[in-house]
Amino acid sequence: MNTDPTKDPQSAAIEQLEQFGLSSYAARTFVALTSLGTGTARDVSQVSEVPRTRVYDAIDELHDRGIVDVQQSSPKRFWAISGETASRTFEHELKHRTDILRTALTELEPVERQDEQRGVWTVDGQTAATERVLEFVGSAKEEIVYMTVEDLLTDDLIGALSDAAERGVSIKLGGVSKDVQECIQEEIPDATMFESLWVWSDTPAGRLMMVDGQKTLVSALVNGVDTSPSDPRFETAIWGEGETNSLGTVLKAVFTWRLETVGMDS
Repeated sequence: MNTDPTKDPQSAAIEQLEQFGLSSYAARTFVALTSLGTGTARDVSQVSEVPRTRVYDAIDELHDRGIVDVQQSSPKRFWAISGETASRTFEHELKHRTDILRTALTELEPVERQDEQRGVWTVDGQTAATERVLEFVGSAKEEIVYMTVEDLLTDDLIGALSDAAERGVSIKLGGVSKDVQECIQEEIPDATMFESLWVWSDTPAGRLMMVDGQKTLVSALVNGVDTSPSDPRFETAIWGEGETNSLGTVLKAVFTWRLETVGMDS
């Protein structure tokens, strides 16, 4: 649902706490204590819509997670750690879970990953397409040729390209404005810039990419039924890998011709 935290902070906080694995009662109890500072089960119940008899179960859950302390008084009083400290606690927990997941999935992969993924594979969504591009950039050993629109040239991508350049990878970038080219060349001085084959703003094209002459990706920006009014374009991409991938054969021909043309013109 992604409630706006500035317009409805209570609902947004409860929603995110539940995403981190807290029960609904525990999430509501913690949010109530955050607004109260400290309080009894009765105080919490009055502001959280959590039945008083269930507040104690919620407190046990929160106490086990280390985000609520209990004062042994009569009646018992409860205190929630600060929002910043709680956020750090959940951030560390998320990182720990992510590390475990990465290790487990790595253990499950073949000892030698297949170098060539036969056929052409699809990716839907800008986040997923960007992750695939970042993965390709991170694996580059010799050359990256990349054409894109400005909206898709994010800071993360520029950073990844810069890291690749530092590893000695040749970077060739096209399809962006002069202003963006100047910005990129400040970050990646050795990058080669070239003009696109067409005006990308007049087409639905999103990205064209070739890494080491074998990994290739093409994407388009289309109007998606599930996109929001503020982001009406939905990105869909196809990619292939290996010497026999047909998408790579086509893009290699296009990029080779274009870069040779640029070389003759310069």
